[in-house]
Amino acid sequence: MLSLSVVIPVYNERYLVRESIRRVLAAAAGWEGVSAVEVLVVEDGSTDGTREILREFAASEPRIALIEHERNQGKGAAVRTGIAAAQGDLIVFHDADLEYDPRDIGRLVKPFLEDGADVVYGSRFSASERRRVLYYRHTLGNKLITFLSDLATDLNLTDVETCYKMFRATLLKSLPIRSNDFRLEIEVTAKIAKRQCRIFEVPISYVGRTYREGKKIGWRDGFRALAAIFKYWVVDDLYADDPWGGAILHNLERAQRFNRWMADAVRPFVGGRVLEIGAGIGNLTNWLLPRERYVASDINPHYLHYLRNGTVAKPYLEVARVDLEDPASFAQFAGQFDTVVCLNVLEHVRDPLQSLRNVHTALAPGGRLVLYVPQGPRLYSTLDEALAHRVRYDREMLLGELAATGFELERWEQFNRASVPAWWVNGKVLRRRNFSRVQLKGFDWLVPLLRRVDRWLPWPGLGMIAVARRGEGSPSGTATDRAAELATAERTAR
Repeated sequence: MLSLSVVIPVYNERYLVRESIRRVLAAAAGWEGVSAVEVLVVEDGSTDGTREILREFAASEPRIALIEHERNQGKGAAVRTGIAAAQGDLIVFHDADLEYDPRDIGRLVKPFLEDGADVVYGSRFSASERRRVLYYRHTLGNKLITFLSDLATDLNLTDVETCYKMFRATLLKSLPIRSNDFRLEIEVTAKIAKRQCRIFEVPISYVGRTYREGKKIGWRDGFRALAAIFKYWVVDDLYADDPWGGAILHNLERAQRFNRWMADAVRPFVGGRVLEIGAGIGNLTNWLLPRERYVASDINPHYLHYLRNGTVAKPYLEVARVDLEDPASFAQFAGQFDTVVCLNVLEHVRDPLQSLRNVHTALAPGGRLVLYVPQGPRLYSTLDEALAHRVRYDREMLLGELAATGFELERWEQFNRASVPAWWVNGKVLRRRNFSRVQLKGFDWLVPLLRRVDRWLPWPGLGMIAVARRGEGSPSGTATDRAAELATAERTAR
């Protein structure tokens, strides 16, 4: 059972809004799988008396939360306000104009319960019980916009402009919505496509209204939608800031060619029973599947929620919250894995030796740790600070920490020499705290070429990959540990 927030943006609908909300409240009892409903009405600066009607209605109906905008800001802005206030597990949009039947909202819930959906769209153009026959040219325009949106996003939606869009709340709240008008529909669709969400469509009824009856969307909005399709095809603005400071990591995760390059580098050393530490939203995970057993872990609850949605139809994939520094997180996994994959994580932790000991306990005898860390203490810069890097490693430092915690080095190699000049210029010279999206997109396009020339470049890589086997004994605190700690502290201080 899931709780549901219904967000209703309202502007100048005095004759219809009361009946529209009444129908939502009446239909809510029939929505299977919904444990609780909240109705968030966002009054967007109406000038026709709608605000007074809503105030009176909300005063007599405790299930309604009324939020008022002092001035009209547009549908996108009203929806954004409703999303911020929503408390449900799911969020759905509903218009106040009686074109949509709230009983259909129950249809949108089912894929979340049964299919692991992230997003469900209600399609007016799929087979449904009924639809009002209206403007042919308007329908053609809708289908053209949907076609071009699908071409840009590589989705096969039938109705991108539908009002009925339902989302997992954690996903929707993590989207930065910039549009203040009907371009909202295009923007959200482009962003969920780029984030590779599980999207479903269900047929819904539609009783459209004419312009004489108050229909607001017009031909200008169609041209704005076309411009938005191009804009959000080019622009990757996919994640709002979160408490974990993950914006720069999210930008890097969009570099799919680079992710594949790293996955190809580590795949030969990955066995059948794998624990991945710091899986994020699973961009690298997906390149390493399938396996006999694969546990993807993280500490960010948004990432964990996203990863769990990806386990549908993957019986070999599990998701767990694992804190690399917490021995209790590893107690459930003692000796269960032949491989632990830990990429871009060790440099963040406060106690790397305890973290490596924890990994040691999760591995079966002879199991492998596949590790990637940033390399080059002299490259430490504002970019590392923004990423909360404790340190950039050198080979001696990493080998000392591995030896102190019971690991025997099997393989070590440089990785990504090609990015060193860009990192140095952005971090050391320009002192930036993030990469521009243009830089990242350009770099990702060049990855196939850079992979071929990387080994011939005459300087160390931006990072290094180490493959280490678990030794026979159990690691414990020793003088060797203290020596490794001192070496780490000394290099960190530099």
